[in-house]
Amino acid sequence: MENIKKINKNSKIGVLAGGLSNEREVSLRSGRNVFKALIELGYKDVTLIDVNRDIASVLKDTKIEYAFNVLHGRYGEDGCVQGVLEFLNIPYTGCKVKSSAICMDKITTKRILSSFSDIPLIKSVNVTKEDNIEEKIKELKFPIIIKPSCEGSSIGMTKVNTQNELAPALETAFKCDKELLIEEYLQGKSATVGVLERMTEKGREIFATPILGFRTKTEWYDYEAKYTKGLTEFILPADFDEDLTKKIQEISIKAFKACSCRGLSRVDFLVYNDIPYVLEINTNPGMTDTSDLPAQAGAMGINYNELTELILKTAELE
Repeated sequence: MENIKKINKNSKIGVLAGGLSNEREVSLRSGRNVFKALIELGYKDVTLIDVNRDIASVLKDTKIEYAFNVLHGRYGEDGCVQGVLEFLNIPYTGCKVKSSAICMDKITTKRILSSFSDIPLIKSVNVTKEDNIEEKIKELKFPIIIKPSCEGSSIGMTKVNTQNELAPALETAFKCDKELLIEEYLQGKSATVGVLERMTEKGREIFATPILGFRTKTEWYDYEAKYTKGLTEFILPADFDEDLTKKIQEISIKAFKACSCRGLSRVDFLVYNDIPYVLEINTNPGMTDTSDLPAQAGAMGINYNELTELILKTAELE
């Protein structure tokens, strides 16, 4: 990105929300919150943009100087809109094209992380419709979790307890993606860690937030549990001992760097027998009232508006 200027209160900022993915409604909620926070912070020229296929024309017409990206899912979190912004030379928040594309694809993420012996990963296989799926999953133990490779917010995911439940779960997942990740299901503790980046006098600082643990009223941490108030109890900080806490945070930062992330991300874990298995990296975490990252930041004394400004400043990072 050429000649990135420092952001000031008169900078023209576009909050990119909505989009074309299955996470559109969540993104709109995030966008409204971020827009409100920026106004409260004193930014005088902020526009909330509902992203559609005309986004390049809209950005040129509105003459946005900086983009605050709160798009979730396909086209907004997979490198597509990042590429448009790069082409238009508009600095933007969060991860760049390469890391966005990598982390949106759970299979690619696992391939990269698997080269690190100290990043635990759950046993899994990748499948397409052309594969002999029943043959490929023979190496896995039931129950299993079927995941579309390039969806977020647990959309299209199903827990499969027996062979008889396999066909409808595959049908659901293939409606969302052409390639699926199938993992063994471990009855562990769900946890997530925010990873943030900022400039200090000593240079770039990458740091992990407190770990957020979950107790859900659903069987596992699915879409309903993520976005319905009252269905998930946040445990913040999560109830891990000091050594395990430190280990999870260190793995989060290592995964962030391994996948070339920038600015912010959220690393999701399943902790089983005190082993923190990395599930995925979310490069554009939600900013809704029930989202994880604002809660994690709050636990370390960073309120919602301060977090919003910290993320905004990631648009200045190369």
